[in-house]
Amino acid sequence: MEKLYADPTGKGAHLDQYAASAALKNAEADAKRAHDRGLLYTGSVALTNQTVTKVNVSGKIPNATVSSCLDVSKWQTVDAKTKKPVSLPENRLTKYRVLSTVEKYPEGWRVTRDEPQGKPC
Repeated sequence: MEKLYADPTGKGAHLDQYAASAALKNAEADAKRAHDRGLLYTGSVALTNQTVTKVNVSGKIPNATVSSCLDVSKWQTVDAKTKKPVSLPENRLTKYRVLSTVEKYPEGWRVTRDEPQGKPC
């Protein structure tokens, strides 16, 4: 995911190996909005404390819901031209709970939906 936001061309991101459906479209659209505003994101993102909260393997498409802590504290927003950090609100959440739906595709499991919960973790 970091590569998608760090490179305006999106080359090398290969996000489709991990995401599909709404999750993929939303990430690509969000990165494009940032790039269109002259912003890049550098650094790393971490998912911690993953907990499977629901599993359905009996339906047409096996799926599960996973609760995680998304840590963007080491992800820096920078101006694409100057590469200098952009100021951000002091009170923004940098570690927050996210609920993800994953579905089993022929190629493997893919995140199909992410729902930030707006709660710190």
